[in-house]
Order: sequence, then structure tokens, then C-alpha cells
Amino acid sequence: MTARALACCALALLFSLDSSAAAQQGADPARLYGRVTSTDGRLVEGFIRWGKNEAGWFDILHSSKPIPRRNHRDAERLGWEPAEREKRIEILGIGITFPVDRVSLSRTAQSGIRFGHVSSLERLSGSRARVMLKSGEELELEGGGDLGSSIGRITVEDVRGGSVEMEWSDLRSVDFMGGPDVASRMGDRLYGTLVTRGGDRFTGYVAWDIDEIFTTDVLDGEERGRDREIPFGRIRAIARNSSRSARVWLHDGTEMVLDGTNDVNDDNRDILIADPALGEVRVEWDELDRLEFSRAPTSPEFAAFDGGRRLRGTVEATGGERHSGLIRWDNDEEYTWEMLDGQLRDGIDLDIEMGAIASIERRGYRTSVVTLRDGRSFELGGSNDVDEDNKGVYVEREDGGLVLVPWDSFRRVVFDD
Repeated sequence: MTARALACCALALLFSLDSSAAAQQGADPARLYGRVTSTDGRLVEGFIRWGKNEAGWFDILHSSKPIPRRNHRDAERLGWEPAEREKRIEILGIGITFPVDRVSLSRTAQSGIRFGHVSSLERLSGSRARVMLKSGEELELEGGGDLGSSIGRITVEDVRGGSVEMEWSDLRSVDFMGGPDVASRMGDRLYGTLVTRGGDRFTGYVAWDIDEIFTTDVLDGEERGRDREIPFGRIRAIARNSSRSARVWLHDGTEMVLDGTNDVNDDNRDILIADPALGEVRVEWDELDRLEFSRAPTSPEFAAFDGGRRLRGTVEATGGERHSGLIRWDNDEEYTWEMLDGQLRDGIDLDIEMGAIASIERRGYRTSVVTLRDGRSFELGGSNDVDEDNKGVYVEREDGGLVLVPWDSFRRVVFDD
């Protein structure tokens, strides 16, 4: 083959990789980066893989947080009471209605915050951590998924070469910062568009089967009884073929059906999409239609996150009353960095950053329509953030007065920009 022909082939290959969105090359400003200090005083700086599936500023640090005592005092002072609830079932054609436990205020609540808002993290005792946000706010978080021994290992790719792995108990602190303009040896973050069987589309950073997140990670399966291990960087798309198999397309045009492992059947532990304009989407295998990988766009750097601010907007009650001011949603979420949880339907769960929400409108007692700032709307249920178990919407007016709008009196909230 001539040099000219070789050059043409090389250009064609590059174009193919570009257009079919193979792994991108070079530095990725969206990658998690920081300076990690261990309990024995060792210091290592580099790209961070936090547990199984967090490795970027858009990823969520899941945990639980204490509910301030003032929230309980406000609820008691303003006369909040959970709505009466009943459940109806049928047994052999006979309907039975019975009361169910009412939701009360608890001492803790599930919490989540994107890593990009965090300035530093200090491990305390057990699964507790002190988290400092860029805004200057200090949080004390505990367990809940991404704190404590349950997260597995924290991996730091040392910029000087090599990698360091440590357990939660080995960690003293992490100072997060923007990374250098160099590529990671871990590979590029997986990015693409997931289409559900109902036609919903979500685009963002991918965690396949919860823990495959880089182009160097491997998809395991069997093709006609023969083991296959395929780096994700070679994969163009994956589709659900059946409950027990997946159809896989590679960048070189190869197509195959794989089965035999939880990477490619309904034992899959779910696919996560970290959608920059939404939050996080979690999709079960039976709701997956296909996932098409693509090149991640230029992503905001660490400096683009502000650490959050208080929620502010206007709440409208069913009687037409309107209250404007600082908002505490569900007597719990009061900052733009916090997450609203909801279920689009069985098998599709959304964690939406409050700062991404333009408005929320109640639809009956069991669902609400959540409209994002980018124009997308979702009717969500299955969570006390969006159904009758909501513990009320509190508005701190400009005159200092505090108003409670109970769920059965709530109509709509429009958040300020």
C-alpha cells in the first residue's frame, strides 16, 4: 500500500471514530480531580474514581443529611399534619380499604450533591463526612451510598505516574480542584444517549451496570457460548435484545448478540445517565431500548459550579393565594444543589437538581409535573417530593414571615432564575 493510501486510510479511520463517537482523546475538564490525604499523612494528587461510578463533576455524591430542628419547630408551629391516607386492595374480587402509616418528619433525609459544588471533604467517624461547598456552606453528611465502607475503593490516578487505591477508612480528606490539561490513563468517560422502551431520551455520562464508566472498562458476555470481553471504547451502541440478552454494535461494523452475564441481561444492576441539564437518571434493564455512545461535548470545568444558593420563587395555592420568597420544598430541600426525587414510571427513576427546575405543578395527590429550565417536562410520582407524602412547601417572605402551603393546598411553584 502506498504512503498516500495509508494516509487516506488513517484519515478515514479518524473520521469514522469521530462520527461514530469513539473514545475522545485529550484532557477532559469534566473529570473529577483533587488532592487526597490519607490517615497516615500521605498526599496524592490526580484524577479520582470515587467508588464504583463517580468520576466527574456532574456525578452525584449520594448520602443522607440531618434535618435541622428548626424544620420540626416550623412544622409544629404552623400546624402541619400529614394527609390522611388509605390503601385499597382486592382479594378474590373483594375490595378491602385500610389506613396506612402516615409520613412523619424524620431526623434525616436522603441527600445528593454534584461533586462540582464541593470544595473539600473530610472524613469523620464511621460513615460521616464534613463537606465544604464552594459557597462557604458546611454540611455534615452520613452514609447513604457514597460515604462509608460501602463505597468500596477510592482510586487516585497520580499525575506523576501510577495509581493509588484506598479504603474509606484510609481517607483523611480530599481537596477538589480543576485538573491539568492532560489525558487520564483510565480512559475517557462513557457518554451517550439512552432511549427507553417508552421513547424517553436522556443524554449524558454513562455508568453501565452501575460500575462501567470508562472506555477502558470491559463489557462481558457470551456469544454462542464463547466468552467475549469488549472494551467499551470499541462499542458504538448496545440494545436490549431480550430479558436475557443484548445486541451490540462495534465501531468496526461488527454486530453480535451477547448473553450469559449481568452486563447483558436482566441481572444488570441498572444504567445511570448523569445528564448535565437534569441530574441523574436510573434505568432498569427491562425499560432499556438502546444506548448509543457518542463523544462528550466540551464540558464545564470545576470552576463553573458555584456551590449552590437558596431556592427562591413564587408559590401559588389552590385558592389563588401567591407567596414569594425563599422556598423550602418538602420541608427539606432549600438549596439549588439539592435533589428532587421522582419516578417517571416503574424502572425509571430521576434525581433532578433543584437548580435545574423551572416549575413544579401538582397533578392530583400522586404525581406532579416537573418542568426543567431547558424546556423538558416529566410527570413524576413515587416519592414524597412529588406526591401526597410531601411535607409541605414553606415560603419565607421578604417581610420575614413564614408561610406553609400544605400539599393538598399547593398548586404550583415557579422558581426564580
